[in-house]
Amino acid sequence: MTTQQQPQSSAISSLPRYARVLSIAGSDSGGGAGIQADLKTFSALGCYGMTAITAITAQNTLGVTGIHGIPAAMLKAQIDAVAQDIGIDAIKIGMLHAPDVVQVVAQAIRHYGITKVVLDPVMVTTSGDKLMRDETVEVLVRELFPLAAVITPNLDEAAWLIGRKISDAADMAAAAQALLDMGAPRVLLKGGHLPGDWVVDLLADRNGLRKELGSQRIHTHNGHGTGCTLSSAIAAHLALGFDLVTSVESARTYILGAIASGARVHTGQGQGPLNHGFAPLAQVVISD
Repeated sequence: MTTQQQPQSSAISSLPRYARVLSIAGSDSGGGAGIQADLKTFSALGCYGMTAITAITAQNTLGVTGIHGIPAAMLKAQIDAVAQDIGIDAIKIGMLHAPDVVQVVAQAIRHYGITKVVLDPVMVTTSGDKLMRDETVEVLVRELFPLAAVITPNLDEAAWLIGRKISDAADMAAAAQALLDMGAPRVLLKGGHLPGDWVVDLLADRNGLRKELGSQRIHTHNGHGTGCTLSSAIAAHLALGFDLVTSVESARTYILGAIASGARVHTGQGQGPLNHGFAPLAQVVISD
């Protein structure tokens, strides 16, 4: 038996609360990426994390051995459950494996009027496993790019989206512009896959912003879940009320600390996880 959920009253919504972040993504049984990495990140940054699981993966540090997609109707039910009761300040979107799943997420964002949306177009894992159907990409671009506050592809994902290889800084700038032309209002293009000891990410928007964010490469075998963690950290900072540029800068500071503090730790036999809890914050209480 189900009961109709009632909308929050104005009195309830004005009470002190936590900054609320919803992760719409796949589950990583190994705990290093996906929903698990997102929740660890939200918690470490002082936010209240919630989930709407799009797929269950059998996964560890060596790769993905199985994927079971969650039906679109169940995904919708998860989103509705948290939105109608707890509320949502920001959303991080990760693995979306099928067109109907993309449609459900886009409809929910429009219905609930969520504007702080970080879209991480997860297409392949660090170990090279494919996580998105080819036919899903077109729907993702059409439906979700315009609704995102920022998209956060790595170079492989961006190359897949724009249909050409990205080999250097000049290619990155052109790729960022191509992604903006495809409908994204803002792009954080992650440059970690380019060679060299200096890693540069590029933040760009339609109004001419071109901000390079550089850092020394941290050499480690623990790179599993870096993309999930960065996008989640951006969403957490947006939920806490920071502007986009500050959120991106603060998220990069957090992930660099998480990578560095876990660089020498061994978890599993392959690409290990970050140390998400290297400097946890207490949950932040805010009032509208």
